[in-house]
Amino acid sequence: MADEFALLAGTAQEVGFDAALPAVRRAEVETADGSVSALVWGDEPPRYTFLHGLGLNAHTWDATVLRLSSPALALDLPGHGDSAWRDDFDYTPRTVARAVAAAVEALADGRPQVLVGQSLGGLVALAVAELRPDLLRGLVLVDVSPGVREQDAQQVRAFLSGPLVFESRAQLAALAASAGIAEPGPALDRGVLQNTRVRDDGRVVFKHHFGSPPPDARPPRVDYAHLWSVLEALTAPVLLVRATGGYLPDEVVAEFAGRVPDARIVDVDSRHNVQEQHPARLAEVIADFTADFTAGSAAG
Repeated sequence: MADEFALLAGTAQEVGFDAALPAVRRAEVETADGSVSALVWGDEPPRYTFLHGLGLNAHTWDATVLRLSSPALALDLPGHGDSAWRDDFDYTPRTVARAVAAAVEALADGRPQVLVGQSLGGLVALAVAELRPDLLRGLVLVDVSPGVREQDAQQVRAFLSGPLVFESRAQLAALAASAGIAEPGPALDRGVLQNTRVRDDGRVVFKHHFGSPPPDARPPRVDYAHLWSVLEALTAPVLLVRATGGYLPDEVVAEFAGRVPDARIVDVDSRHNVQEQHPARLAEVIADFTADFTAGSAAG
């Protein structure tokens, strides 16, 4: 896209954000693990850092950040969006967390953040909290838990293991909807537009590395139990936002509640990509959660 922010006005209208659009810019940070690209929202130091799920990018959070109306960062995880791809194709949370922590350190001037992570981004947020606990003020996990099982994420695994070249963006959007990732509509169409490119032959491919994997690459491993110890040891406030039509069944949520009894758990009637299907509700839930320990976090 010639102007990656050209769609913001339409996004704002859809979610009922009728104030002037906030300042937002693209920033790049060079780290020892490759460059990290980010969207910097607002002119004041960020209070929130948003980390997207596998196969998405920073723009998935646009509507949620607008409604939250607070200075924020939204990162393209390594291998996604405009961030660098890894030669070793290692996008496990602890590996990705090194670059993410370095980017947050640089762009937030080392200020503790409310880390908001959806799916893979939530697991990366946990790994960042383990690596740099000084950067964590609060943790919001959106439809993800260290207890997620392979069968729980089977739809997205099948989606990423399926076709990687498409005749049109409409075809890709239909496949994403059928995988239960997002609801058909303008938000999904925007996401597909911002997450793909058109080849010289007119076919559509993903921008992220999982859309052009090495020949010997395997689907991402679904075993994050090693992150339970990180979550259980946190002293910062924790919120789990569970999408009722997402990837966390009752037994996984019950395990979460048992292991992290002080955490707040809120259900949202949504598919997996809550930030795209119900961004206003997600912003409201986050604002309510952070009201006691973060100033200026009211939803717009």
